[in-house]
Amino acid sequence: HQQQMEEEEAAEERGMASESEEEMEKEESEETEESSEEEDDEKENEAEIQRLEEQVVIKNFTKYVYCVFLISVIYNSLMRVFFPRLGRKLSVLLLFFPEIWLDWLKDEIRLTSEDSDREKIYELFEKAVKDYICPEIWLEYAQYSIGGMGQEGGIGKVRDVFERALTAVGLHMTKGAAIWEAYREFENAILGTLQQQETLDAQIEKIHSLFRRQVAVPLLDMEATYAEYEEWSEESIPETVTRLYKKALQQMEKCKPYEETLQVLAWLVAETPKLAEYQAYIDFELKEGDPARIQLIFERALAENCLVPDLWARYTRYLDRQLKIKDLVLSAHLRAVRNCPWTVGLWKSYLLALERHDADHQTVSDTFEKALNAGFIQAMDYVEIWQAYLDYLRRRVDFTEGCGVGLQPLLHHFKCWTQGLVSFKENVPFLSYFLSSPSYNSPNLHGVCSCVKLCNVILVACDTLKLENYQSWVKDVKISTNKRVFILFHRFRKALVRAVQCTSDYPEHVCEVLLTFERVEGTLEDWDTAVQKTEARLARVNDQRAKATFFPVLSTRGKNHTNIEQPSKKYRGEGDASFPEEEETEDMETETGLMGRCTAFKTVDNPSKQKTKAGTAKLSKILHDSSKDHITVFISNLSFNIENPEETLRATFASCGEISEIRPVYKQNGTFRGYGYVEFKDEKSALDALRLDRTKIEGRPMFVSPCIDKSKRPDFKLNF
Repeated sequence: HQQQMEEEEAAEERGMASESEEEMEKEESEETEESSEEEDDEKENEAEIQRLEEQVVIKNFTKYVYCVFLISVIYNSLMRVFFPRLGRKLSVLLLFFPEIWLDWLKDEIRLTSEDSDREKIYELFEKAVKDYICPEIWLEYAQYSIGGMGQEGGIGKVRDVFERALTAVGLHMTKGAAIWEAYREFENAILGTLQQQETLDAQIEKIHSLFRRQVAVPLLDMEATYAEYEEWSEESIPETVTRLYKKALQQMEKCKPYEETLQVLAWLVAETPKLAEYQAYIDFELKEGDPARIQLIFERALAENCLVPDLWARYTRYLDRQLKIKDLVLSAHLRAVRNCPWTVGLWKSYLLALERHDADHQTVSDTFEKALNAGFIQAMDYVEIWQAYLDYLRRRVDFTEGCGVGLQPLLHHFKCWTQGLVSFKENVPFLSYFLSSPSYNSPNLHGVCSCVKLCNVILVACDTLKLENYQSWVKDVKISTNKRVFILFHRFRKALVRAVQCTSDYPEHVCEVLLTFERVEGTLEDWDTAVQKTEARLARVNDQRAKATFFPVLSTRGKNHTNIEQPSKKYRGEGDASFPEEEETEDMETETGLMGRCTAFKTVDNPSKQKTKAGTAKLSKILHDSSKDHITVFISNLSFNIENPEETLRATFASCGEISEIRPVYKQNGTFRGYGYVEFKDEKSALDALRLDRTKIEGRPMFVSPCIDKSKRPDFKLNF
């Protein structure tokens, strides 16, 4: 019986062993299958990464939508582990969003364990902070650098990062305080490790300095920081620090409504761009005039609206005209074209900025080549970028040396451009304006050989494109070599500038003429000056139109000509004075007489009586007969201080003939406006009166002009 039990137990053990072996074999097979699946997945991921890397090289990321899609596929899928490999290539070609930078940096830090790789992480942080000014990235950078403070120069590295972070985002109203607090905590930690009294005193002074600097910066919840400083400091806070704190508090209260609006929108809708709110905030900071705060609010707006070309254009324009710091300006332009490569205006501005800051020719040429590969949607965009580059080459030519030093590159690229136009045959009529424009007809090409070369280039180009207007174009080229053009060159510019400042009808057209002239003939400085003048002029014109829209009553009064007559500015030869620009708005809306069309106007019976009624009496109306314009002259540029203008004018023009009427023009308060009208009995007397032009009256030259109806005046022309 005992032997039987032992045999049964042995059989059970053998059964259990076989079952365990089967289970082990099953587990091993499952593990083998899982490992094979993982290997297959890894191979698929490797193949996908390799394919995407090839796309990076081949396509060069000319399509922005493709770039964004590629990043989302790589980063948000199972290939996130392999993102660091491809991410370095992607970061060279386009800008990552701050969120992607943060996640990538954290992954890199997690995967990096050796101190020898710390420099690579530092390099990534440097790239990240250049793409966008982001407080979170700077804070992560500072905290990571604290981990290396045990290395040689580690404490200095940490302080350097914190100082740069304060410069970049320390003024951030809502997130800047985190940088200040982290910096103070770091310095307090160092304070706890010191023992010598001298080093203790120096470290305490550093913390004092940080508190003083922070309370002088307008930040949200800055009252708590000031209270913390009072509690921490063993001495009373200096009066100067308190005064700066109160000033910063006042500034914070001004900015607080804008910050609260942004915070409310962020709470309600997490993905809202908040473009309009940022634009209002930018306008406020521009009025305040603090360059550091203006730059920061632009950067904050761009971080959330990085695909808005107009916002980039406004930011780069501010940097170009106000800060003018080379590294800062060129960096902003580069980021603009990397974010919005489809916008030709940003590329043109980038080329101008490179030229303005004396970038080498190879850099400008490389940028131009990148622009051509940016994938513009419209053919006109290629015309504009080529035109901008050819204008740059034209400005590089030294026309004072023989046939023009630097002319060959201009001619070479012009040939390349005309050959490229063949692919746009359906758009030849649309593009023909480029060749027919005066961009390269040669007032500046002083050498005859230069003109001949350029004519040959144009003939070949026009023959290739089968343009029919090349004969008139070449004729313009030949005419432009006339010496008379060189003599009148500067006078033409001066006349255009005056026309921009004074012309009331079609100001946009006159501004465009000046811009075209400076683009094709002037230097870069002339171009920048013309742009600022035209923008200022058009801004004033738009303000006038807006006022006329909001105040239709005044506009109607101007149309009925019931106001006091006020002439527009008078354009004369060199040396002529003109009325102040501030008076132009009023004169435009109520002009009559010389350039007017009115049938009635106001005048005064007698200056002495008018002075007694100033501000209370209404001016009497006198009907104006436009049929008498041929016997009437317009007088201007007189002194406002003439006691009796009517008697003075009568005595001046008595020798010309019999005077029918003298009408000096006054303001409503009775002050003489410096101009008026003299009506004679016959036309011969009026013609004789014109000879008294520039006669001095009380030390000022008097301008005498015929009285011309504006409706019959010919189109604006520049005469030399």
